[in-house]
Amino acid sequence: MSPKLGAHMSAAGGVSKAFARGQSVGCETIQIFTRNQNRWESKPLDPAEIERWHAAAAETGIAPAISHASYLINLGSPDDALWEKSIGALVDELQRAEALGLLGVVLHPGAHMEQGEEVGIARVAAGLDRAHAATAGFQTLTLLEITAGQGTTLGYKFEHLAAMRSQAATSERIAVCFDTCHAFAAGYDFRTPESYAAMIEAFDRTVGLALLKCFHLNDSKGTLGNRRDRHEHIGKGGIGLSGFAHLLNDPRFACVPMLLETDKSDDLHEDAENLAVLRGLIERG
Repeated sequence: MSPKLGAHMSAAGGVSKAFARGQSVGCETIQIFTRNQNRWESKPLDPAEIERWHAAAAETGIAPAISHASYLINLGSPDDALWEKSIGALVDELQRAEALGLLGVVLHPGAHMEQGEEVGIARVAAGLDRAHAATAGFQTLTLLEITAGQGTTLGYKFEHLAAMRSQAATSERIAVCFDTCHAFAAGYDFRTPESYAAMIEAFDRTVGLALLKCFHLNDSKGTLGNRRDRHEHIGKGGIGLSGFAHLLNDPRFACVPMLLETDKSDDLHEDAENLAVLRGLIERG
């Protein structure tokens, strides 16, 4: 079984339009923003647009679909006003995702803002519990994303993600999104068979492979461990084709959606090209 490959698609003009865009470049799975990712306030989803979304999902067969939360959210913030605002924004993200039947909402865990990692991790766990209490019974998961580790950002170690989940009372609502660029920038090497096996074993031991619910497939403009979040097209950066080949041919991830987040122009030709490169790395048994 080949992995499901796709990309982040624009929801301009209505979230349902993301399916046609994804279909045009050969996506089998998609990621979207369900609201403006750089603003706190957003209009609610139109019920008619939600219906169109479900119809397009059924028509195209593209699944699962995932959303990415607003970049403004910081559940690690020591500032109470920003923390409360972040919780409210995550609740809104989860409500939108649940209405659309999404697998999960990818979330950057946040930054501790010089308060220390332990304090920040506890703050994130408490914020997750608040957001999940406000959305009790939801099926949509919160997918904590591994980060590159810039500044005081949390989540650049597998141990951070494990601690956030273990400290949350609502751990059953929490899983993980693995971003290849971020992991590489954070210092995880997976370019050789040996380093790949060691990294996956470390993830399984620390977090658990059952909690890995989606991948972001991005090459890195930077070098191993440089702690900079700079996406590059597949095979054109520091990771190279070999790292992606290991993931794509690992049978443990055959059913886990893998999504591009690389730069693209209006005609989306870069997505089509990157998907073709990825599919060319899959070994046919």
